[in-house]
Amino acid sequence: MRIFLAGASGVIGQRLTPLLVKAGHAVAGTTRSAERAELVRGLGAEPVVLDVYDAEALRAAVVDFAPDLVMHQLTDLPDDASQLPARAAANARIREAGTANLIAAAQAAGAGRLLAQSIAWTPAAGNGSRATHEAQVLAYEGVGVVLRYGQLYGPGTYYESAPPDPPRIEIGAAACRTAQLLNSAPDTIEIVE
Repeated sequence: MRIFLAGASGVIGQRLTPLLVKAGHAVAGTTRSAERAELVRGLGAEPVVLDVYDAEALRAAVVDFAPDLVMHQLTDLPDDASQLPARAAANARIREAGTANLIAAAQAAGAGRLLAQSIAWTPAAGNGSRATHEAQVLAYEGVGVVLRYGQLYGPGTYYESAPPDPPRIEIGAAACRTAQLLNSAPDTIEIVE
């Protein structure tokens, strides 16, 4: 299968990309920075450097790759968890505008499937981005799949030394479960322990 993985250099993307490649899939993986393109190449994917908010560049990249499946693993989260409240609007924007741009690009390319990450816990009051994001994904051509991850823990996450409260999932297990769900029926699937 040809997979366009938006967010290949992220926490899940870095673990998921090699699993997809090892399974025999051709993967194009996005990153926002040219500096991380070699990381994506080292994971086995064709690196695509772009900003998801540049709808025209995103569309061109997805159409050019001609994927069977588009996977959304995009977030806009800070490296330091204490900065999460200050960055909530940026992450909500990527879930709404970023998702809309990625879906439009997938449709233009004729991608047959869309899988997109979400969260398995109830967001803070006043944050409606999860509902908007999930509705966009589920509406995709009747083949959209929402992957609701528990809080990630393990190397490279906010919880490296100890697991958080449930819902949660170890980062490697989350990537493995995701790789197994490529052909899932349209649905909302929780990826938790």
